[in-house]
Amino acid sequence: MSVTPLDAILDLNTLEQYVSAIGAGTLLKSVVLFEQLMPEYLGCLIKANDDGDKEALCSEAHKFKGAAGSVGLKRIQQFAQLLQHGEEAKWADEHKTWLAEIVDHAESDLQQLKLFLQAKA
Repeated sequence: MSVTPLDAILDLNTLEQYVSAIGAGTLLKSVVLFEQLMPEYLGCLIKANDDGDKEALCSEAHKFKGAAGSVGLKRIQQFAQLLQHGEEAKWADEHKTWLAEIVDHAESDLQQLKLFLQAKA
């Protein structure tokens, strides 16, 4: 099994800036809030996809992208970025893969983020 480098999972540059500015403990509080909201975010993405509602899926992906980015979750933010752009030619063929990547990695990426911040606190 290959190991994904931390800088592919987390936006380390942004996180370091946040930690310097507000402290790891304060940022960790935001991460805990994101963690509480994540099941709802993922549920909305999955429901929109299952309903075949492209507009809702793109809208929910946009919201999720912003939330993930605000706490430094780089990999899932990047997949949400792709997912939000339903007008792109490759969207029809790729959107289910992008959604699966978000669902598959959201929890483990979040745990990596928490460990990173706990080590900085």
